Amino acid sequence: MTTNANANTWRHKVQKPKKNRYRWLIYLLLLLLYIWAFAGIPFDGIKETAGQITKSILSGLFSPDWDYVYLPDGEDLLRGLLETLTISILGTFVSSLVCLPFAFWSAANRSKPRFASGSGKMLLSFIRTFPEIVMALLFIKAVGPNAFAGVLALGLHSVGMLGKLFADEIENMDHGPTEALVAAGASRLQILWFAVLPQVLPGFLSYTLYRFEINLRSATILGVIGAGGIGTPLIFALSSRDWDRVGIILLGIIVMITLVDWISGALRKKLV
Repeated sequence: MTTNANANTWRHKVQKPKKNRYRWLIYLLLLLLYIWAFAGIPFDGIKETAGQITKSILSGLFSPDWDYVYLPDGEDLLRGLLETLTISILGTFVSSLVCLPFAFWSAANRSKPRFASGSGKMLLSFIRTFPEIVMALLFIKAVGPNAFAGVLALGLHSVGMLGKLFADEIENMDHGPTEALVAAGASRLQILWFAVLPQVLPGFLSYTLYRFEINLRSATILGVIGAGGIGTPLIFALSSRDWDRVGIILLGIIVMITLVDWISGALRKKLV
C-alpha cells in the first residue's frame, strides 16, 4: 500500500513540471503572437488636432440634437430606426422560411444517404462565407441603394447560419416519437407534423429571435453603404461632422437595441 502511494506521489511530481512547462510555452507563444500582431500596425503618432477634434466629438455626443427625433416634413430619427427595425424583421423572416428545406437537407438523421447531408452543410457553409456588407454591396448594384437591398443581404446571409442551427436542432431531437409513428404506419407528413415539429419548433423560434438581434445590429451598419435604415443619416452626419446629430442617432440606436434585446431575451426564456 505504501509502495503504491509513493509511486503515485512520484508520478505526480514528474507530471506537474511537464504541465507547467507546456503552460509557460503556451504563454510565450501567445506573447510572441501579440508582439507580431502589434508590430504590423502602422503608427505615425498622434495628430496635433486630435485633442480639439476629440473635444468637439464629445461635446456633440453629450449634447445631442433632440429636434432631430421627429421632423414632420423630412427624415428623422424615428423614421430611420423604424426602417432599420423593418429591414431586420423582414430579413429574419425571409431567412427563417428559406432555410427550412436546407436545414432538413443538412440534418444527418433526416437526409439519406450520408453524402446528401454533407452537401447541404457544405452549401450552408458557402453561404455563411460572404459577410452581410459584401452581399449588400452586390444587391445595391442589382436593385439600387434602398432598404430592399438590406433585406435581401440580411435574408441571404442569415440562411447560412440559421440553416446550420436548425439542422443541429433536428439532429439532436429524440427519435422515440418518430420510431413509434413509423411502427404505427404513419405517413411522412404525419411523422413531420406530430413527431418532428413539436420537438424542434421551440428551438427554431429561439434561434430565430437570436438571429433577429444580430440582424438588427447589422442593419444599422448596412445603411452606411446605402442599404437603408438609420445608418444612412449616420454616415451623412459623420461626413459633415454634425456631432450633435451623431449623438442623438447613436443614443437612439442604443435604446432600440437594448429594448429589443430585453424583449427577445424574455421571449427566448419562455420558449426554451
